[in-house]
Amino acid sequence: MTRKLFWEDAYLTKLRTTVTGVVGDEVRLDSTIFFAFSGGQESDAGTIGGYVVEEARKEALDIVYRLDAGHTLEVGQTVDVVIDWPRRYRLMRMHFAAEMVLQLIYRHVSGITRIGAHISPDRARIDFTHDTSLAGLLPLLLRETEALVQADLPIHTGYTEELLQRRYWRVDGFASMACGGTHPRTMGEIGTLSLRRRNPGKGKERIEIMFA
Repeated sequence: MTRKLFWEDAYLTKLRTTVTGVVGDEVRLDSTIFFAFSGGQESDAGTIGGYVVEEARKEALDIVYRLDAGHTLEVGQTVDVVIDWPRRYRLMRMHFAAEMVLQLIYRHVSGITRIGAHISPDRARIDFTHDTSLAGLLPLLLRETEALVQADLPIHTGYTEELLQRRYWRVDGFASMACGGTHPRTMGEIGTLSLRRRNPGKGKERIEIMFA
């Protein structure tokens, strides 16, 4: 099982590790800093042993990486894993921004249900089932997100069940939730945001989050 060092230190950009499995163009590693798509957060971009990672996906508690066709990596080989740091940093800031907005919406709108989310480096969206527009809530959400960012509180992460690799984040005095993504160290790193409301269909609401 791959040791996921992105949970121990989300700011690592390079790692030397060992290839533990090779099947065709797919490889597994002893340890990794390369996040695989999960919880709506897109995968990192980067290389393993100099080969571009075309896909990173979870398989149970492991991660499988699909590389360039024709790679020559072998089991037992030592390789460098390098991630695109500017992309990772924007992803983890945007990820937490989306979860911050989600928690604020839960506070203000009773009975609302999240039905989907997607986090890319430049924007995030959260979809809900809800019968009335959330547009009127946006000014309040913006004021509250700005206040939280300015407070610059630390973001704590850890395991709720380590054997099952179930993770959480917590900001004291604000909220906590189950989450296996990558996060910045403090809320101040998120920066200034803008919000937009969309209507993706009857009985549905979408909130989009962008860096301002």
